[in-house]
Amino acid sequence: MTAPPRSDLYPSTRLDSDAGALFVLQAKGEWWHAGFHLTTAIVGPTILTLPYAFRGLGWWLGFVCLTTMGLVTFYAYFLMSKVLDHCEKSGRRHIRFRELAADVLGSGWMFYVVIFIQTAINTGIGIGAILLAGQCLDIMYSSLFPQGTLKLYEFIAMVTAVMIVLSQLPSFHSLRHINFVSLLLSLGYTFLVVGACINLGLSKNAPKRDYSLEASDSGRVFSAFTSISIIAAIFGNGILPEIQATLAPPATGKMLKGLMLCYSVIFFTFYSAAVSGYWVFGRDSSSNILKNLMPDEGPTLAPIVVIGLAVIFVLLQLFAIGLVYSQVAYEMMEKQSADTTKGIFSRRNLVPRLILRTLYTVFCGFMAAMLPFFGDINAVVGAFGFIPLDFVLPMLLYNMTYKPTKRSFTYWINMTIMVVFTCAGLMGAFSSVRKLVLDANKFKLFSSEVVD
Repeated sequence: MTAPPRSDLYPSTRLDSDAGALFVLQAKGEWWHAGFHLTTAIVGPTILTLPYAFRGLGWWLGFVCLTTMGLVTFYAYFLMSKVLDHCEKSGRRHIRFRELAADVLGSGWMFYVVIFIQTAINTGIGIGAILLAGQCLDIMYSSLFPQGTLKLYEFIAMVTAVMIVLSQLPSFHSLRHINFVSLLLSLGYTFLVVGACINLGLSKNAPKRDYSLEASDSGRVFSAFTSISIIAAIFGNGILPEIQATLAPPATGKMLKGLMLCYSVIFFTFYSAAVSGYWVFGRDSSSNILKNLMPDEGPTLAPIVVIGLAVIFVLLQLFAIGLVYSQVAYEMMEKQSADTTKGIFSRRNLVPRLILRTLYTVFCGFMAAMLPFFGDINAVVGAFGFIPLDFVLPMLLYNMTYKPTKRSFTYWINMTIMVVFTCAGLMGAFSSVRKLVLDANKFKLFSSEVVD
């Protein structure tokens, strides 16, 4: 790596009057806490979509894309951490993505661009987490009471009520124990699903396997870019600066250890889920491999206890994911509404926090109930959001901060990644919008069925 240029020191932003920093992004964590936060932000139930992504790519290209995305995102997050460390050593400690981008790129409009993209991603994931959690409750209810009358939106309301209570945890750092449990839950349901797939694949009831791609050339191309967008969104994490902000200073070196912990979990969960699911179901892989194990007709293809435990683990982890991705919104609200001269639990700060976080959670719950086809919309948000934030901006920020020479390997590898993933993001966005249009006739507000 190229040594950073000497920066002119200037006083950092005063954080003692910044309620978002003092109350939400408290700098108290250790490197393993960052690892827990990162794992919750990346390793979620979306990994059960990986066999579906392989369906559009096939074995060889699927492995290549999965491995490439993993290496590029690890590299990108490492570069962003170095940029944050450099700014901190120069007297400018940035605890927010938007401030980092605006400072390094020297453009005020980047502040608002990052706010817009982050808000779209984080709100989208918050809505998606509530929707999927409601769907998990619906699955369990339907299994226990096949003739039951409760609808999906009623389960979404139940999940929203729980999220309102959990949203009152005051700081990102206060989620460290929840996110450790989240890490264990991700390993738990991956182990259960992978074991169920292997057991099915080796049994006499194994489904007939077909690994062929779509017949038409155009269909294969669109499916491939949609799959690339899915994998990019699964690896996405648009809140790394906010996670690094929770580390007790100095943060230098701690984030790399957190990334190593996170990617150790990623290696086990991503590859095992993708390979086992696609091996068993091939081109029939659903957007959630649990749906393959629980077909609409006929008996389940795995023991009910195994599927039930997996669904419960997924449900519990979704609460943690919703909380993690809500922290940026909470930090914005706290910065504007709280009084730093009062205590974090004082009535002056407690009442606005209760009202604002409740309203935000209710909004996410209402949108989840109204738009149970949010998966298609999230694919579009992922293509337009995660790729710019995680595959383009980190390399650009590094080149702008460290200014490697145009003859250096670092400069050209960063430029190559930016160009390749900008093109892939544009194609993925087009493919995702195309799928949204094709599925439009299935959409129904407040439906009890989630569009696949």
